[in-house]
Amino acid sequence: MSPAAPHVTAGKPHSLVEDVYAFAIGCSFVVLGLVWLKSAGLVTGGMAGVALLLSYLVPLSPGMLFTLLNLPFLWLAQRSMGTAFMVRTALANFAITGLALLAPSAFRLTEVNGPFAALFGGTIIGMGILALARHHAGVGGLGIVALTLQRKRGWNAGRTSLIGDAFILAASLPVLAPRQFLLSVLSAAAISGVLIAYHKPGRYTGY
Repeated sequence: MSPAAPHVTAGKPHSLVEDVYAFAIGCSFVVLGLVWLKSAGLVTGGMAGVALLLSYLVPLSPGMLFTLLNLPFLWLAQRSMGTAFMVRTALANFAITGLALLAPSAFRLTEVNGPFAALFGGTIIGMGILALARHHAGVGGLGIVALTLQRKRGWNAGRTSLIGDAFILAASLPVLAPRQFLLSVLSAAAISGVLIAYHKPGRYTGY
């Protein structure tokens, strides 16, 4: 007698409370990762990396730059992923900016280990992106493009993001010291590693 096939249940929609909680976790993780990477003088992949890179060149915080850079991509989010996704993405970005502005009043990092900052900062940003993606929201231009391609073409979001990360990191070469550049590559790999491992079509049934 062959073993019974595993029972598969349809996805159950998240409640409003679950969505709010996931947004609080996801946005907090992204901001915490940005703070760690900024404190170590690093860059990373995605729009977080672009925001960090520009923060070393202009007198604006990474959180503020993050939202400003992402605003043009909301149109793409609306066209490719729907109005609900666009609204949630906009709310996530504004929340990230607000939390980033509050972060200096909450804590300060006085001594940061570079390799730990790269791994921890990158991993926690990846987990924040994952939490928001599971609740139908994006966090950035490259992330929106990656999620769109995953939904429409089945491309893995992590691998797609990795290609964009390569261009962003290449742009940081004139700005960063060699050690900082190598640690920035490590941080980008940590973000993509989370998405490659855990953000796959069909693996998650809730929405």
